[in-house]
Amino acid sequence: MHDAMQYVAPVIHKPRQGDKLRLAFFSAVVSLVAAFAAAAAPIPLYNIYRAEDGFTNAGISMAIVAYSAGTIAALLLVGRLSNHLGRRPTALASLGMILLGCLPLLYVHDIATLLAGRLVVGIGTGLASSSLTSYIVDAAPAKPKWLASVASSQGPMLGLTVGAIVSGALVQFGPWPRDLIYLVCVGLLLLSAGLIAISPETARPTPGAWRSLVPQLRVPSRVRHLLPVAAAVFLATWATGAFYQAFVPALVKDQLHTRSPLVLGLVFAAYMTPSVLGAPIGGRFTSAIAQRVGMIIFLAGMIGIVTAIAAGTLALFIIGTIGAGAGQGIAISAATRGLLDRGTVAERAPIFTAIYLLCYGGAAFPSLVSGRLSEIFSLPQIAFGYGGLAFVATVFTVFGARNPHTDRSGNATCDGSSASGSPVHGTS
Repeated sequence: MHDAMQYVAPVIHKPRQGDKLRLAFFSAVVSLVAAFAAAAAPIPLYNIYRAEDGFTNAGISMAIVAYSAGTIAALLLVGRLSNHLGRRPTALASLGMILLGCLPLLYVHDIATLLAGRLVVGIGTGLASSSLTSYIVDAAPAKPKWLASVASSQGPMLGLTVGAIVSGALVQFGPWPRDLIYLVCVGLLLLSAGLIAISPETARPTPGAWRSLVPQLRVPSRVRHLLPVAAAVFLATWATGAFYQAFVPALVKDQLHTRSPLVLGLVFAAYMTPSVLGAPIGGRFTSAIAQRVGMIIFLAGMIGIVTAIAAGTLALFIIGTIGAGAGQGIAISAATRGLLDRGTVAERAPIFTAIYLLCYGGAAFPSLVSGRLSEIFSLPQIAFGYGGLAFVATVFTVFGARNPHTDRSGNATCDGSSASGSPVHGTS
């Protein structure tokens, strides 16, 4: 407990700062969306890389692994820096790192260049995942109560959606199909950095920045009982998101018989967009109920997806994708809400670090395994494996989801958090 004080990053709230906090909230949300839009930019290009540069499904899977590895490394090493240096400088550093990673992607003609660029983008995204999400929760309005958890958990999904659709449209209809989307991403990242630069700081810098670089996971004891089910939710949903990045480009071309980059972007967006729309629905229920409902809907969607791939039916594939996306939005935001509930300012960055470690671990390890298996099994068989993962996670969630502990008066105890799931503003 000797280093407990290094987690203290008092929030800066003054009566006259309401407008400035709204600017900070807006800037952080825009920046988080821009960061993940850049992360999604290569997806509609993967088939071009396959056709023109000879990339394989295994190679594309390694790009997902490289991106996730960079993100995990950043979360472990610098995930708590925003508590010590402040939200703004760490947010600016994350945007700069993502921009730096976009530059080599302008010159992708071999797998090594793609892996290098995706690794650097992953590092930047990892830093953004902890700093920008903490910034969002710090600056979020008190009402509606679900806004902070939805904005922080679904901002990445919205960014991935926007990035995939815009990239698909630019690849298919714009000039310089291999380059223009990355130039647009650079512009968005510069705009986001400008917004962050004029926004107020929400956490006072505190000593201990160097010590915070030592990898350490710290989740408050009151929410640790929620971690197993949350891990199952994050694993299954983010593994499926990685599946869409690594394998759906080839599936759309080979099994569903379309070569359109825009259709590919829209298919990916069909998984991400309902996630954003489904998240507020989960806010109407307790965390446990929302996770159960979300995962059941997610599983139903995955069954539709696997069936559509086997039958080669694009319409059913889109319907299943929309269902799975809506389900994941409900489940992910509910799991995030439970873990964040009643969290102090100093706890937010470590909690988000743990959340995103689970998420990116869920994206990386199945991608690593399935990338190797893609040399042995067909893509429909690999899709069936992801369906099996969704089934196991759903069963575990249905039987294992729990609400925070409450006392007889209905108030959260020191070992739990309120069922409302609303993050609180204040000092630690």
